[in-house]
Amino acid sequence: MKKIILCAICAICGFTSVSAQKFALLDMEYILKNIPAYERANEQLNQVSKKWQAEVEALNTEAQTMYKNYQNEVVFLSQEQKKDKQEAIMQKEKEASELKRKYFGPEGELFKKRESLMSPIQEEIYNTVKEISESRGYSLVLDRASEAAGIIFGSPQVDISNEVLQKLGYGQ
Repeated sequence: MKKIILCAICAICGFTSVSAQKFALLDMEYILKNIPAYERANEQLNQVSKKWQAEVEALNTEAQTMYKNYQNEVVFLSQEQKKDKQEAIMQKEKEASELKRKYFGPEGELFKKRESLMSPIQEEIYNTVKEISESRGYSLVLDRASEAAGIIFGSPQVDISNEVLQKLGYGQ
């Protein structure tokens, strides 16, 4: 009997401590849309990406032109000339592939540029959210815009998005 009462008391204490935890929601998409530096960084990334993509496409077009010319001339070429032209075409294709990897690969220039432009903005948002959370005693802050969060409904009373923007200096 004493064990049952002790277990019941432990369970009640456990439920009480869980319900005492505070949480908040924020909408990261909304916050980022209201930060002009983020929009400028995105525009800069788009411009650089288009420029680099044009460079890669130019190399690919050059390789295609070389191949078409090769096909037109193949009957007139010696084995040695065929081999040289094929190697030149493969070299141009390889050059295009390497340039694409250099710019757009997992550790490429675009990734590094995005990191350098976005990290300061994200860090500032994180520090502001952390400051608000610590001052209000939130144990958990969820991003309602994130697909992984799986939030079906969130009360506007626990949404701190506008407060984050105000502390960042972009309040309405």
